[in-house]
Amino acid sequence: MSKSITVNSRNYRLPSAPTIVVCIDGSEQEYINQAILAGGAPFLAQLKDVGTILAGDCVIPSFTNPNNLSIVTGVPPAVHGICGNFFFDKESGEEVLMNDAKYLRAPTILAELARADMRVAVVTAKDKLRALLGHGLQGICFSAEKADKVTRAENGIDDILSRTGMPVPSVYSAALSEFVFASGLSLLREERPHVMYLSTTDYVQHKHAPGTPEANAFYAMMDGYFSRYHELGAVLAITSDHGMNAKTDSVGRPNIVFLQDRLNQRFGADAVRVVLPITDPYVVHHGALGSYATVYLNDQAKLAETMEFIAAIRGVDEVMTRSTACERFELPGDRVGDIVVLGERLTALGSAAERHDLSRLTAPLRSHGGVSEQKVPLLVNRKLDGVAPARRLRNFDIFDLALNHAG
Repeated sequence: MSKSITVNSRNYRLPSAPTIVVCIDGSEQEYINQAILAGGAPFLAQLKDVGTILAGDCVIPSFTNPNNLSIVTGVPPAVHGICGNFFFDKESGEEVLMNDAKYLRAPTILAELARADMRVAVVTAKDKLRALLGHGLQGICFSAEKADKVTRAENGIDDILSRTGMPVPSVYSAALSEFVFASGLSLLREERPHVMYLSTTDYVQHKHAPGTPEANAFYAMMDGYFSRYHELGAVLAITSDHGMNAKTDSVGRPNIVFLQDRLNQRFGADAVRVVLPITDPYVVHHGALGSYATVYLNDQAKLAETMEFIAAIRGVDEVMTRSTACERFELPGDRVGDIVVLGERLTALGSAAERHDLSRLTAPLRSHGGVSEQKVPLLVNRKLDGVAPARRLRNFDIFDLALNHAG
C-alpha cells in the first residue's frame, strides 16, 4: 500500500494518527489572544509549549468559498477555479452563486485520501459549502444547517442529532459552529476517521470584535473541543479562511462605498456592472458588503478612465486590471471582472445602495474580502519538522503541515 498520495502536484503522507483540520471562519490571531488573556482558552494557551504557532496568508478575495476550496485542494483559485461565493457567469449572462461542484476545476485532498482507502469525514456549518467540499468524496459529509436531513445514502451517516444531543441550530448563531465541533467529537470517538475537515461559520466574528464577552465565550467553547480532540490522540491543525475587521467610522456608523451608484452617476446606468463576490444566501450579518469587488465594462476603451475615477474615491485602497489582479492573487482570469477593487481596512464596498438591506444589521458592520483580512493563524498541536523559516505560508498549506511535518 502506498504511504502517500499526490494531489494537484503536491505530495501528502497518509496519516498515522487521526488528523483533524479545522477552518475557523473569520478568525484571526487577536481573537485567540484575547480569549487566552481572559482565561477562557487554556488549551490554545499551551500550544506554545506542546505544539506550533505560525501565521500565514489566506487567498484574495478573502472570502469563504475560495479559501475553503484552497485549503482542501492545497492550491490557489487559479488552479481550482473558485474565486468567490458569487460571480458573473459570462456564458449564461447571469450573476450566480459559485456553490455548484461544476465550477470546481481540481480534485480535493479529501476525495483523494478517501480514494486511497482512508476514512474521511467532512462537517461544515452552512450547507452552501457541502457540495464543493464533498465533491468526489466517498465518506461522511454533511452540514450542521441540514443536520436533521442527513441520510446514510446521501451523507454517509444518519441520526447525527441524537449523537450530538443538540437540536438543529439557527444558521445565524454560534451554536451552528458548536454543532460542527460536537459532531466532530462524536465521529472521532465512534468512527475514528483517518482525516476530518471541520469548517465553521463567521457569524460571531461578524458581530463581535476580539475580546468582547461573546467572542471570548465562542473561543472558549472551541478550546474545550480542541482539548478533547487532543486528549483522544488526534493531530489537530487549525487555520482560518480569512480575518475580520470593522467597516465603520469612529462612532460605529458603516463606512460603505456604493460603487455601482458612483459609477452610474459618472458613466451612465448601463456602462458597468459591479459584482460583489461576498454575496451568498446568508447576508443578514454582513449585508453582502465586503472589501473586494469586480467591475465589468461594456466599453473597454473606458478602462483607464474608469480605474482612475474609482481610485480617487475615498475608502478605496487599490484598483487593478484583471491581469494584474490574477497574477498577484493567483485567480482564474475567466471568472474575474475587467477591474478589481479593494477597500481600505475600515471600508466596505457595495454595489447600489438599494440592493443592500442594512435594516437587520444589529451590530456595527464587520466584514472582510481585502488584503487587510489576509493574515490568518496556522496552529498545530505537534511540533513541526522541516518547515523552512523563510517559507511563505498560506492557509492552504495546512494539510501539508498536518500530514507531512507534524511529529
